[in-house]
Amino acid sequence: MILDAWFIIGAIVGVASTLVCVVAAVMKKKPNDITLLALAAVELFIIAYAIGSLIRLLNGVPLVGEPWEFWGYIFTAAALPVAGFYWAMMERTHWSNYVMGAVGITVVVMMARMAQIWYGTGLSAQAAPALETLRLGLGS
Repeated sequence: MILDAWFIIGAIVGVASTLVCVVAAVMKKKPNDITLLALAAVELFIIAYAIGSLIRLLNGVPLVGEPWEFWGYIFTAAALPVAGFYWAMMERTHWSNYVMGAVGITVVVMMARMAQIWYGTGLSAQAAPALETLRLGLGS
């Protein structure tokens, strides 16, 4: 996987958001401005990433993977902080901070997959025969 600046910044924002929310949850704090702003930072980053991705596409930098899959990940990653926010507003207990904390790290994992779709990942020529042997051994 290629680690570009988008992924590194997204990982920092996502992990920081998760840490803020989990620390608040461990301290038995209800969702507050700090945890909600941490969640908002993840949402703002995803919006900036979507705009940056659109600009890269318009400038001729192609996606190696399927565009529908990439944009599906972007849409889902953008929906997660919104869902976490609504959860926190509906259930004003410290458990909501755990839910919001899960959003940040989930978006980091999704960013890794989006980078794979953008730059392309595939089996190396050395790994393909071993996996084919495994597939045949499983009777697939």
